[in-house]
Amino acid sequence: MIDIGQFQAVDMRVGRVISVEEFPEARVPAWKLAIDFGSELGIKRSSAQITHYPREELQDRLVVCVVNLKPRRIAGFSSEVLVLGALDKLQGVVLLRPDKDAALGSRIA
Repeated sequence: MIDIGQFQAVDMRVGRVISVEEFPEARVPAWKLAIDFGSELGIKRSSAQITHYPREELQDRLVVCVVNLKPRRIAGFSSEVLVLGALDKLQGVVLLRPDKDAALGSRIA
């Protein structure tokens, strides 16, 4: 069990995917995403193993991400945020997103 302070230390925000690029250098199939979190956080990049989502379905989609993890180098690419999803045995990662429009950078509570 964790206490509320530990949970609040994880900074989860709403962002909009603004670009989706192929990532052939990755060992496991992944997309390179650029995600806009609004004026406070700006644009961050992520390597996301969600290639079962076509590029067109990801473009302009709202997503929920952890924005305060240390960046990870993946095949020479700096992944700055973690895109969140539910792990489903049949579907793979099912992305989390607000059910209505939300301001970019909105904190998840």
